[in-house]
Amino acid sequence: MSKKLLFVTGTRADFGKVEPLAIKARDAGYAVSFWVTGMHMLNKYGLTKLEVERVEGVEIFEFKNQNENDALDKIHANTVVGFSKFIGHHKPDLVFIHGDRIEALSCSLVCATNSLPSVHIEGGEISGTIDEIFRHCNTKLAHSHFVSSEIAKKRIVRMGEENHRIYVIGSPELDFHAKPSGVNIEEVKDRYDIEFNDYGICTYHPVTSEANDMGKQAAALFETLKRSERQFVTILPNNDPGSKEIWQVVETLPTTQFRVIPSMRFSYFSELMKNSSAIVGNSSAGVREAPFLGIPSLDIGSRQRARGTAVSVTNCQPTDSEKILSFLKNSSSGKSSPSNEPKKTSVSGWAAEPPRRASSRRRLPASSLRLSDAHTSATVAAEKGFTSSMWMPALSIAANSISCCIAARTR
Repeated sequence: MSKKLLFVTGTRADFGKVEPLAIKARDAGYAVSFWVTGMHMLNKYGLTKLEVERVEGVEIFEFKNQNENDALDKIHANTVVGFSKFIGHHKPDLVFIHGDRIEALSCSLVCATNSLPSVHIEGGEISGTIDEIFRHCNTKLAHSHFVSSEIAKKRIVRMGEENHRIYVIGSPELDFHAKPSGVNIEEVKDRYDIEFNDYGICTYHPVTSEANDMGKQAAALFETLKRSERQFVTILPNNDPGSKEIWQVVETLPTTQFRVIPSMRFSYFSELMKNSSAIVGNSSAGVREAPFLGIPSLDIGSRQRARGTAVSVTNCQPTDSEKILSFLKNSSSGKSSPSNEPKKTSVSGWAAEPPRRASSRRRLPASSLRLSDAHTSATVAAEKGFTSSMWMPALSIAANSISCCIAARTR
């Protein structure tokens, strides 16, 4: 009988990271299921559970753990109760939990208190915010660890975790971005009613410890973006405390300059990024995907302040209008038609060179893409001088790591 692997997902972001692993496990013959909760279940955030439901050959279980504007402690309590009941009935052999969200903490705690082994994905990373506390808690509650770099592994070892339970797999979502997305930019624009040609992408999430100040921060940032006269596809923030205040600012933005979208399908967002001229805000996409794809990014505020960065990433505060305007001026470019050229592949079938940018806009040199921390699947091999043309296939490594975890579970 196939081992039952359960993947927890609560947000559009973590789904982009766990879906490739789940598909790899499914194709390897495991019985794969998703426990879908959190923002996925809310209409306001695009009802992204529909994205999970599109995955074929897996079981989907859904649980609404919150209503709009619920406090984090209430969401945590609801999730603990709901997940505890679920695993008692479903009885998975191994649970995969990503990152630092409140749902991840809840499920990690349930697994630990029920002696159910869990694998924590992307532990050992730091941000300098309350998310980091949740992430490290999940690490200590987990049985095994899938991390994105040797640096992250060293942090986890220093936390007291056993070396043989830590697997450096890289970042599976970057394996996805390295391949053709399956759609072209015109399809993306048609589906999401985007009329811009030369555009940036802006996402500004709340920082829980700065919730009372998020409205002012968002107002300052978007006022400067308006002054730039650049056009932006704006993805709405997550539902952490402070999101309401950001929403209130975003709702006032002029539609001639900003196309506001609650959420996007992962493949469409991938193509949107590949064709963008800049990424602005405090999403991890600015410090992870953007350097990998060769896109200049502007990291705003404190949310990613302690995470690894690259020469291609500029950091500033939301009130630093002159620095923001200077960045946007330098990243502006002309636009041409997307390129559909096939990429070279290595003997393993993985792309052997970086995804081709779709226009003649300013491309960052490979030397500027060296990362100082855990922000690409390439870092498995390339923390000694990473460029986006060199990375290890995270999913192939992960498949072997899953087998190792299952073997450890049965010992």
